[in-house]
Amino acid sequence: MGYGITIRVSGPYALFTRPEMKVERVSYDVITPSAARGIIEAIYWKPAIRWVIDRIYVLREIEFTNIRRNEVSDKASTDKALQLMKGGNAPFYLDAIAKRQQRAAMVLKDVDYVIQAHFEIVPERAGPEDTVEKHYNIILRRLRKGQHFHQPCLGTREFGARVEVIEDGFIPPSPLKGEKELGWMLYDMDFSDPQDIKPQFFKATLQDGMLDLSGVKFVR
Repeated sequence: MGYGITIRVSGPYALFTRPEMKVERVSYDVITPSAARGIIEAIYWKPAIRWVIDRIYVLREIEFTNIRRNEVSDKASTDKALQLMKGGNAPFYLDAIAKRQQRAAMVLKDVDYVIQAHFEIVPERAGPEDTVEKHYNIILRRLRKGQHFHQPCLGTREFGARVEVIEDGFIPPSPLKGEKELGWMLYDMDFSDPQDIKPQFFKATLQDGMLDLSGVKFVR
């Protein structure tokens, strides 16, 4: 934890989709650990390090609203992409207008979180130049300057996230008091076997607005 970071993430809307909802999108009550990691990796990611989310603080009341969103029903063909990589010349595009569908979504409104995280060195991918001090200084510099590889988002790309670094350690109090069970939540995807990628779920509980992810027990 000596090389951890604390950031504040906020935005007018967020959508952390529950995977059990097949057609209409419904958000989890709070940001998922994988979405929190995705925000940090949008700012700074290298193969030599692995980000771990430690705690998530919810700074506003949990509020939902219903909206309708345009989505594309198809995906780009992997086979066509491979053919082009091998020298093919077949057209490669998606007709977004023809494949557009309007779907309802239950999204979070006016979200505000504090995320505490740290990184670990990945020995098999790190070189002698990959020191913890080096990566820590880089992430701090990028956070202070507002730099990112791509726009951090709150679940989906149209819901951009505002990210601020907290360096004085002060975390604003949460309006949520007591214990709140959130049920089973997606923690992350297990890529240890590329041929058998598995989701990891955990039983999430907010305690005074804080989601503690230390010692999480997964189920698949």
